[in-house]
Amino acid sequence: MTAERPHDERVLATALRDGGHRLTEARRAVWAALHDDGASSGSSHLTVDEVTERAHVLGFRLDRASAYRALSLLETLELVRVSRLDAGDAVRWEIAHPDEHFHLRCITCGAVAHHVGTLVARIREHLDEGHGFEVATVSLTVHGQCARCRPHGDTHGVAGTDGRHTPHDVVAG
Repeated sequence: MTAERPHDERVLATALRDGGHRLTEARRAVWAALHDDGASSGSSHLTVDEVTERAHVLGFRLDRASAYRALSLLETLELVRVSRLDAGDAVRWEIAHPDEHFHLRCITCGAVAHHVGTLVARIREHLDEGHGFEVATVSLTVHGQCARCRPHGDTHGVAGTDGRHTPHDVVAG
């Protein structure tokens, strides 16, 4: 069961129950932290330390070990997924999404956004038909500059860019 940004805790409770698990405070804390769009980092791609910090801000008591255990279980239940956005980067966690959503990582401000398109489906088809390779999962991160970080005037028709922003302005999906 892959969840596409379900903010409702009932989704979590149902998935846990169906998998034979309980809804614990740690699991609720992790779920809430990953869904908190108002956090200072402006990203839904969080390290375990960021998950723990967000949970504390939201009023939960959560230690690092409990966060890891909860994230691991939620990954097993396909409610969250691991992302490695850069070589050598810390493991980051996010709400599960289909493979067709891939990451756009700004090399200037660090913002991460999802892009949905047909590229991943075309890659899967090419590998299957052209190479006999059956793809299990795809994790794609494209590095470059977001429209707001590109040099002023070099946005190729992107509306509303003024060349100024911080990662906090980005709505990462």
